[in-house]
Amino acid sequence: MSDVPPEAPRQLSPELSAKRDRLIELLRGYGSCAVAYSGGLDSTVLAKAAYLALGDHAVAVTGTSASMAADQLDEAKGIARKIGIRHEIVATGELAVAAYYTNDADRCYHCKNELFACVEEVAQRADVAVIVEGSNRDDLSDYRPGLKAAKEWNVKSPLIQCELTKAEIRLLAEAWQLSPADKPSTPCLSSRIAYGEQITSERLSMIDRAEQFLRRQGFQPVRVRYHKDDVARIEVAVEQLPKFDDHWLRLEVIEYLKSLGFKYVAVDLEGFRSGSMNAVLPTVVKKPKE
Repeated sequence: MSDVPPEAPRQLSPELSAKRDRLIELLRGYGSCAVAYSGGLDSTVLAKAAYLALGDHAVAVTGTSASMAADQLDEAKGIARKIGIRHEIVATGELAVAAYYTNDADRCYHCKNELFACVEEVAQRADVAVIVEGSNRDDLSDYRPGLKAAKEWNVKSPLIQCELTKAEIRLLAEAWQLSPADKPSTPCLSSRIAYGEQITSERLSMIDRAEQFLRRQGFQPVRVRYHKDDVARIEVAVEQLPKFDDHWLRLEVIEYLKSLGFKYVAVDLEGFRSGSMNAVLPTVVKKPKE
């Protein structure tokens, strides 16, 4: 075993330290809160800040359904334990909502609407004053219909209020020694299904198992996008694209994904990019709302 001590977390800049302090004070001012917590980077940093600000007056709430990757819940539980925050898990029913599973451009709105309804029930039972969620400042420049649901449920977005960017949130996670500091974003599995293609538990399972397989081959980050007629479009980091030059690996990937139910398997030469499904949306839909 090495005697070399682990590298110390990077010291925060004065600007980021001020944003951190503002975030904690903002949360403390609520008196109590329920954090919509997925275990991803943003909601993890928000849960940590809420616990620092409010202790046992903060509770993290995770909604589970077939749209959550199989290993994500266990990760969320482990991180919540490390933080020390109370953690509740609720089953969400978005797959039973027609406006969700038909998968139009506002799918995320219906997902968040269902999630916030469930978190609200926990908040009332736990007698907490405010629900908070983890959108950050960068999200304002992307198509995020879930923010509309947050507004309708009067859910607060403290990371946006404190003008924290994704890069700054990663630095906070590193400073707080949270395990997902360098973890790629983990949006719900439904985001992999092309708009207009129905969301089913079978398709979500195909995507989840395909991504788990590719991660075992060393691909990270990775997305398997589902398109019409059971087409799998694989996105990996551009620097990892040459791995597909390996004839036997390529055959193994094709064979496994076809065994899951995909009929065609393609690799996207542009590589991984977050939110690539939004490229097909009309500009008027993607334009952030004021």
